[in-house]
Amino acid sequence: MLSATEGARAVALARTSMAEALRPAPGSAAPPEGGAPLPPVFDELRGVFVTLRRHPGGRLRGCIGYPLPVLPLRAALREAAVSAATEDPRFPPIRAPELAALTVEVSVLTLPIPLTAGRPEELLEQIRVGRDGLIVDGYGTSGLLLPQVGTEQGWSAEELIDGTCAKAGLPSGAWRDPRVTVRRFEAEVFGERSPSGEVVRQVA
Repeated sequence: MLSATEGARAVALARTSMAEALRPAPGSAAPPEGGAPLPPVFDELRGVFVTLRRHPGGRLRGCIGYPLPVLPLRAALREAAVSAATEDPRFPPIRAPELAALTVEVSVLTLPIPLTAGRPEELLEQIRVGRDGLIVDGYGTSGLLLPQVGTEQGWSAEELIDGTCAKAGLPSGAWRDPRVTVRRFEAEVFGERSPSGEVVRQVA
């Protein structure tokens, strides 16, 4: 579990990584974290997502990450942040001046756990909206929704799992097919109240 200070460092690292990628400074030897050593948790393998939102209003501007812990948190954060700013296919790439009007949110994920049940409906009993994010895999495609999405949308467990199917390009109810797998995960979420402002832990 990350402390409030570690969460703030994670958000700062994400923002600085984007700023450096969008405004390269030739000859600068400073690392993205500004030269200060990061806490040991940043060396752990973690899944992480970086979400960018317009301020005010909170409209989504980019969200990309690593569902699985394949990189140390420091590396995953840098790559996810730059990708959220420049490679989210739903939006045009962000330009440097726009960063001043965006808030940064970092979600550090737990390891996804497969859901199993004798009947498809029993899967719903294992999902708690606000606590769980979902990954749906099937028919050669995959979709993921972070835990905060269900809360933001006011969804039920079934609406959350159907929404994750839609994210994967699958029809509603596809999760009932035994060839489709569902995994759940949790996330620690830290976000700015305003662009470059105070960072707070998000509570579902």
